[in-house]
Amino acid sequence: MSKSEIKNMELLAPAGTVQAFQAAVEEGADAIYIGAPAVNARALAKDFSYEDIAAMTAYAHGKNAKVYSAMNSLIKEEEIPKAVEVLSVLDGVGIDGLICQDLGVYRIAKKLFPNLRLHASTLMAAHNSISVKQFAQMGFKRVVLARELSIAEIKTIRHENPQVELETFIHGALCFSYSGFCLFSSYLGGKSGLRGRCVQPCRRRYHYSGGAGKGGSGYFFSMNDLNGIEVLPELTRAGVGSFKIEGRMRSVNYVRSVVKAYRLAMDNIGDEKILKEAGELLGNAMGRKPTRGYFTGMSAEKIISPKHSGNIGIFLGKINGAGKNGAAKIRLRQSLKSGDRLRIHQERSGERHSFSLGKLFSNGRQITEGESGNQVEMKIPGGFSPGDSLFKVDVVGRGRVTGGTELVAGKKLKKKVAPLFEKKHVAILVKKIMGKKAVSGKYVSKRLPLWLRVDDLKAVSHRHQFKPVATLVDLNRRTLGQVKRAPRVLGPYKKSIIWALPAIIHEKELSFYRDAVILLSKQGYRQWQVGHVSQLQFFKTGSNDVIHGDFSLNVLNSQALKTTRELGLSYVQIAVETDRNNLRNVLKISKGNCGLMVYGMPPLFTARLDADWFKKGVPFVSPKGENFFLTRKGDLTQAFAKEPFSLFPYFSEMASMGLSYGVVDLSNARLGKREWEAVQQSSPGKEKGKEKSRGRGKKKHLPKFSSYNYLGGLE
Repeated sequence: MSKSEIKNMELLAPAGTVQAFQAAVEEGADAIYIGAPAVNARALAKDFSYEDIAAMTAYAHGKNAKVYSAMNSLIKEEEIPKAVEVLSVLDGVGIDGLICQDLGVYRIAKKLFPNLRLHASTLMAAHNSISVKQFAQMGFKRVVLARELSIAEIKTIRHENPQVELETFIHGALCFSYSGFCLFSSYLGGKSGLRGRCVQPCRRRYHYSGGAGKGGSGYFFSMNDLNGIEVLPELTRAGVGSFKIEGRMRSVNYVRSVVKAYRLAMDNIGDEKILKEAGELLGNAMGRKPTRGYFTGMSAEKIISPKHSGNIGIFLGKINGAGKNGAAKIRLRQSLKSGDRLRIHQERSGERHSFSLGKLFSNGRQITEGESGNQVEMKIPGGFSPGDSLFKVDVVGRGRVTGGTELVAGKKLKKKVAPLFEKKHVAILVKKIMGKKAVSGKYVSKRLPLWLRVDDLKAVSHRHQFKPVATLVDLNRRTLGQVKRAPRVLGPYKKSIIWALPAIIHEKELSFYRDAVILLSKQGYRQWQVGHVSQLQFFKTGSNDVIHGDFSLNVLNSQALKTTRELGLSYVQIAVETDRNNLRNVLKISKGNCGLMVYGMPPLFTARLDADWFKKGVPFVSPKGENFFLTRKGDLTQAFAKEPFSLFPYFSEMASMGLSYGVVDLSNARLGKREWEAVQQSSPGKEKGKEKSRGRGKKKHLPKFSSYNYLGGLE
């Protein structure tokens, strides 16, 4: 590699605490990324204060390092003022880059703070060359690539986009799903992974219904940790300029060890002795089993460990009982000391939580250190059960920052920051970005128009239980083949058909979809629905095509809706994980051309990997008894809830709010006579929104439907 290539490589480190931030700078990180208060995808971590951010930025700049702020959470309508406030501070303190996912945050930053340098978060799922091209046209200076890309695919993306900065994750945790397309945590209780509240259901133990045979139970989706230190040269030659370490919620010890290791490797490319030393440092970071991820292959066996829970740290053993005063008893497999940071994995529920070890006992006496093989007792906050697993995730004394000066925001710094979030200042900015509000008042209740979505052209001409005003047809090889074989059959329905593109289109499939759009356009089809904003690249500016947006665009607020309209989209679906209050708040501001999936089975995750232990169509069951199933569509694995969700009881309510249409999605759910009867006979309760039967005569056993987050709320 040339000296210029090595010189331009950026090492980007995480920091979830001031101590971790300082450790990253001291160990040679070129840049550090931190979470923006209240609006970042690690919302479970403790927020930095505005003064912290100002102090860290000044400190880093004094050390010739950069600071990027991750404001990469989706925001609800009520959170727009807070987002404006945060952006005002970030712009004022001079951060070097804003990492964002939400199209609303993007718009606010572009309109109000044009000097902020925008980075497209990995949650925006830049998984092919047109994604990067689209984001560049929107004004993003850097794109954080999806983790699911091979080195060969990254090369192609760089070739097609020579001017855009490319960033990729090089080390740390991997998600099973494509980032930006995971609804699993949200579906299980409203804790949205796209809003930083993920409860990590992919790390839980599941069993297949029936349980027997190979892969009967296990941690089916628990990913190993990415370790790309050995492929740094290839990634640099492929065109990656910034190498990102995951871990804003990890310890100071982790940040220090990993940054030091990659600094050594990047400064000594090709030196095998140094590479070995760097590898030993990574071994001290207490991560999961390492993998090269997707860089050099797509083997599930090398990326997933289905027999292990995927917990970070060193396995200490399983709790074998309860001692005096409710203490947990465990025979240690590794040594530990009082003060070490531990994590318990509760096998029955799949829940995990961390704590610092207090008092430790052996044979009734208090000790400060337990050796491997010792039977010890300890108090575990939050409770435990026999069989729960215990891990050591950090060690006492190792997280301390050594050298340098603690970062303290002085009075001068506080005076500088305070005007940036002063209420009057923020109110003026909010008014400027929101524009003229729609008049809120009583709206005449009307029948909600319905769109139908299908994945088979034969279903277009079927007699359905309702008459759709439009029909969304999944565009894929099967449906395109049906058009080619019988182009005249769809003649009567041509004007009402909207061709729906999938959310994920891998690089090798781009030519198929590009050619399919051209072919269908020649046959007179003019309506389309994009699953990702990058698919606007398939259409010419100024054409008479009418383009709509799928729920996978993750539109959760009025500013995001305005972005889609400024990009040229007509009708756009609100994010399917929205709740009732947020939908009402959005529609008060942005009436017209807004839809919502009201019945169906949205994919709870969309992943690239396939595995021998994945049993397609066989229900897999969570520790809490929830049922799901897997499918393999093309080169994607998707998970679905066993039963569809339904918002049929709330049609009049949503219509009165100003919702333009509801989507009945039958592409993954079949709506038979029995199911249709069930959704028609359900109605909201007067007090708490509970469903009740309106059937007459003898009661029938009808299936029950979830309302997803509509009633329960979205966190």
